Amino acid sequence: MLDQLERDLAAEPAEVRARVRAEHGLIQDWAERSVVAPAAAVLCHGVLMYTADPDPVLRAVARLTAPGGIASLLVRNGHALAMRPGLLGDWAACADAFGTVSYANRIGVTARADRLADLTERLAGHGLQVTAWYGVRVFTDTAANDAAPPPDLETLLTCEERAGRTDPYRQVAALLHVIARRPAP
Repeated sequence: MLDQLERDLAAEPAEVRARVRAEHGLIQDWAERSVVAPAAAVLCHGVLMYTADPDPVLRAVARLTAPGGIASLLVRNGHALAMRPGLLGDWAACADAFGTVSYANRIGVTARADRLADLTERLAGHGLQVTAWYGVRVFTDTAANDAAPPPDLETLLTCEERAGRTDPYRQVAALLHVIARRPAP
């Protein structure tokens, strides 16, 4: 993924390339380095689901977020773990998904999910206040990874975007996109 980022970034104008820096390593280690300055925006997308304990990552995200800055997190929605197997008719997996925060993802890796209230509380404990959240993959979570885009892609995207910001749909989305802010001093 970092190689793809670097290829994509190389195709961008110089003013865009100058504002982006890709770092290799564990995020838990970067927050402690004196050469890393807090940033106006810190993105942590698709990471927490692969950590048994999210607090070290959340602590690092908070330390890397400048005062007045935002942290953007994309996490698996713990309240929606039964949705995919239920929509696919896998009733045993659906029944097992209720009341748990772990699941086997599409590539067969056991991962964990977060519930919005728990994540909001954890972020607050690290000095970040949730200001907005959205549902992601409300209607498209069961689409195959290699599925071709449908002919009415614009309509699908419009529906996903609307559902992602509207209750009750966003509450059962496969993923949660959470925006948190570090208060300015």
